[in-house]
Amino acid sequence: MNKVAFITGASRGIGREAALAFARAGFDVAISARTVDEGEQHEHALRDASGAPLTGSLNSTAAEIRALGRKVLVVPMDLLDSASALDACARVIAEFGRIDVLVNNAIYQGRDLNSGFLTLQAETLERVFHGYLLTPFLLTRAVAEQMLQQGGGVVINVTSGAGESDPPVAADKGGWGYAYGAGKAAVSRLAGVLATELGDRGICAYTLNPGVVSTEALKATIGDQGVIALRAGIAPPEVPAQVMLWLATAPEAPNYQRRTIAAQSLALEQGIVADWR
Repeated sequence: MNKVAFITGASRGIGREAALAFARAGFDVAISARTVDEGEQHEHALRDASGAPLTGSLNSTAAEIRALGRKVLVVPMDLLDSASALDACARVIAEFGRIDVLVNNAIYQGRDLNSGFLTLQAETLERVFHGYLLTPFLLTRAVAEQMLQQGGGVVINVTSGAGESDPPVAADKGGWGYAYGAGKAAVSRLAGVLATELGDRGICAYTLNPGVVSTEALKATIGDQGVIALRAGIAPPEVPAQVMLWLATAPEAPNYQRRTIAAQSLALEQGIVADWR
């Protein structure tokens, strides 16, 4: 039986590249996000400079996975709808019978996410609670229960420096706001609890900070000129994707639990990818 990777937020960016990396490595893959087909409109979604939805969809990612000769299951999921996440988990288990790797990559990305403190609304924090804490918790618990039944598994949670440090400048000058920082702080605490409580039962859990990555979402947030300005410290999405695969498969990976892993540094230290800089 092939191993199965369940990647959330796989319609574009890091999630898409992670799904392709696992497929190339021989995994069957389940992918989730809100956007099933190109051009779909979603509330609280980022848009490009013209106001159009960002490129990318689950079905386009799935087509690339099938071209690699791997099985793929498309499971629509909305982090603001916890029931959709539990349904997605149930569908993956029904299809494949197991989940060996869960990558919690999807996030809530509404433009209100980085509102300044005095303009931040309670409704935004409620969405952050659902998207960064409640739904990921419910999904991860459901997957972990399946992993325990099969004897183990790997959980990789994608965090950000915003969850672990103060912004360099105010939100309206390019820093992050309280909502995003609080959401990612919740993400950063999950893996350590899993490793502590379930590690002796076969669960390995990692907190991964991808660093600045040239995704469609980043371009929509800071623009092409912003991406150019950051190019010396920016990585393509293939870098964190390959690090995720390494964490799920390398014998020495468990040594990297109970810490926040800087994906770009680890990729270079371990020779996981060629130097892209």
